[in-house]
Amino acid sequence: MSKAIAVASAKMDKDLKENTERIFKSMGLTATTAITLFYKAVSMQNKIPFEIVGDPFYSPENLKRLDKAIKDIEEGRLTKHELIEVDDE
Repeated sequence: MSKAIAVASAKMDKDLKENTERIFKSMGLTATTAITLFYKAVSMQNKIPFEIVGDPFYSPENLKRLDKAIKDIEEGRLTKHELIEVDDE
């Protein structure tokens, strides 16, 4: 007995799609196979099968610092930006 087939579509950046499909091809996969693998992993694990980490730029600490800098500039207490060294983990 055959399974019913459904179509999933997604809009994305053209360059992202093309680059990713080149990588799939180098692995011997089609986009359909790779996306099916992703869906199966999500279904089996009941979660995204990899860690998703936010951009540290949007961390609460950095946003607080940015808000303070904006306020300082608006009130004339700061006229130039300080460079901050960030450790890459």
